[in-house]
Amino acid sequence: MMIALFVVAAYLIGSVPFAVLVSKAFGLADPRSFGSGNPGATNVLRTGNRLAALLTLLGDAAKGAVAVLLAHAVGPHGFDATMLPMVVASVGLAAFIGHVFPVFLGFKGGKGVATAAGVLLALSPWLGLATLLAWLVVAVLTRYSSLASVCAGVFAPLAAVWVIGFRAEVVAVAAMSAILVWRHTGNIQRLLAGTEGRIGEKKAPATPGQ
Repeated sequence: MMIALFVVAAYLIGSVPFAVLVSKAFGLADPRSFGSGNPGATNVLRTGNRLAALLTLLGDAAKGAVAVLLAHAVGPHGFDATMLPMVVASVGLAAFIGHVFPVFLGFKGGKGVATAAGVLLALSPWLGLATLLAWLVVAVLTRYSSLASVCAGVFAPLAAVWVIGFRAEVVAVAAMSAILVWRHTGNIQRLLAGTEGRIGEKKAPATPGQ
C-alpha cells in the first residue's frame, strides 16, 4: 500500500502541465494549438518567448527530480533498505508516465524528455549530466531537438548500466527510454523525410499526430 501511494503521488506530480500553465501565465497561446501540438518546452520556444520555454523546461525537469528525491528522503523511513531501489525506480517511472499521459490533460501529454532528465539527475548526477551532454552535442550539431532526444534516449540505458550497475533503476531508465523513442515515432518519420522542424523555429498551426 505504501509503495502504491508513492507511485500515485509521483504520477500526479508528473501530470502537472507546466507548458500549459506557463503559457497561460505569459499570455501565450496554448502549446497544444500550434507547432507540434506538444505541451513541452521545445514547442513553447516556438512562440519566441525564451523565458517561458526555460521555465517550462525547468518545471518539467523538476517534476521528475522532486519525485525521486522525495522517495530517497522518505523511503528509508517506510521501507526496508533492500526495497528502496525498487521504490525509487517505480516513482521515477511513474513521474515520467505522468508527464507523457497526464490525467490533467486527458492523458495527452508531452514526450517526456525534460522529465526524464530530471529523473536521471536525481538518480545519479553523473548519469544525468552524461545524458544531457549527449543531447546537447546532437542538438548543437543538427539543431534537431527530436534527433537529440532520440539519441539521448538510446544512450541513457547504456550509461545507466555503466554508472549505476544492474539495479532496478536501470530497468526504469530503459522503460523511459523505450517510451520516449516511441513517442518520437512521428519525428523520426519526418527526420527521414527531411520535414522535421528545427530548434527555435516560429510557431505554426498544430498538425495532428505530431
